[in-house]
Amino acid sequence: METQEGVSKQSIRERIWDYMESHDIADFPRPVHHRIPNFKGDSRAAEHLLHLHAFPVARTIKVNPDAPQRNARFLVLESKKTLLVPTPRLRTGLFNKITPPPGATKDILRKCATSQGVRNFSVPVGLDSSVLVDLVVVGSVAVSEKGWRIGKGEGYADLEYAMMVSMGAVHEGTPVVTIVHDCQVVDIPEALVEDHDLTVDYILTPTRVITTGCARPKPTGIMWSKVSFEMLTKIPVLRTLREREKRAGKDVTLWDEPGSQQPAPSTVRRPQDRPQAGSRGGSHSPLQGTDTQLAATVYVGNLPYNTRVRELKRALQELGAVPLRLTWQGPQHRAVLHYTDSAAAQQAASLLQGLRLGANALRVSLGQQRDK
Repeated sequence: METQEGVSKQSIRERIWDYMESHDIADFPRPVHHRIPNFKGDSRAAEHLLHLHAFPVARTIKVNPDAPQRNARFLVLESKKTLLVPTPRLRTGLFNKITPPPGATKDILRKCATSQGVRNFSVPVGLDSSVLVDLVVVGSVAVSEKGWRIGKGEGYADLEYAMMVSMGAVHEGTPVVTIVHDCQVVDIPEALVEDHDLTVDYILTPTRVITTGCARPKPTGIMWSKVSFEMLTKIPVLRTLREREKRAGKDVTLWDEPGSQQPAPSTVRRPQDRPQAGSRGGSHSPLQGTDTQLAATVYVGNLPYNTRVRELKRALQELGAVPLRLTWQGPQHRAVLHYTDSAAAQQAASLLQGLRLGANALRVSLGQQRDK
C-alpha cells in the first residue's frame, strides 16, 4: 500500500484497517478498527525475531500485549528469557513479568503468552525494580521502511517507552521491533512524526525483515507538555514518575495545567494550514477562559454506537478544535462542545467539517449563542 503526502495519521489508520478487513487479511479479534490489528500470518512474522542479532544476546524483552505479538511472547518464553508485558492501559503499573510454572510445557508457555496467561502467570514490576530491557517489541497500525510508526492513536507505546527511559530501563541503543503485515508497511510523511513518537529499528512481516536504519532520535523521557490531567488520573504510575521528576527539579508542567504556555498537543496535520479554534493564528490552551461563562456551542452527531468519549476528545485535540467543556450524550450518539464565544465555535465547526470516526461521517452544526 502507498500513501500520499498531506494525509493525517488517522486517515492512514482508517485506510489500513479498511484494507485489511476488505481483503480478509484481518484475524481475530475483528473488526480490527481502533485496534493494533491482528492478521493472518502473524506467527510467521514473529518467527523472524529469532534471527535478529539482538535476540540471542537479549536477556529481558518487553513485548506489547496485542494479539499479533502473541507468538513473539511465546518465543521469548520458550527461549527462557525474561518477558515483560505492559499492564493494560498502564492502570495498575508499568510491567508484568511473566512467570511460567516450573517445568512448563510448550502448551503451557503458549497459554502464558495469551492475555489470560499474562493475568494468571505474572508478577508486577515496580518503578524501583532494577530492570534493564534489552529488546522492545511494539505493535503498529502502520510503519514505514524509514522507521516511522503509527499506533492506534492512544499513545500508550510511546508513553511506555518514555517511562522506561525515565526509569533507566532502556537507552538510545535499545533496539525496537514491530511485527506487522506487509500491507501495513507504507510511506508515512515525516511531517507527521513528532518528538514524542517512538520509531522502530526492525520491521518483521510474514515475508521479510526490514532494517530501517532510522537515525531519528527516540524519545529521551516523558514530555510532560504532552501529558494531560486526565492521563495522570488514569495512570497512577505516571503520577509517581511526575513527582520524582518534580523533586529532581525538572519541568513537569502539563499541557492543560493552568498557567501553562504549551499548545495543545497535535498528532494530525491537515493538508492546509488552519489556525486553531479560538485563536488568531496562535495556539489555543484547552483551559483558556474557563472563568468566563461559555457563550457558544457546537453539536457533533452521528457518532458510531461504540465510540468512546476519549476518541472524540483525541480527534478534537488533533484538529486543534479543543473545547472548554464537552458534554457527552452517548445514548443519542452525539456530543455538545462548549466554546468561549460564537467566533471560536464557528472556527471549530469549520475545522470539524468532514471529520469521520470509524465509518461514520459526523454531523456538525452550530448551537445558539447565549448571553453573557
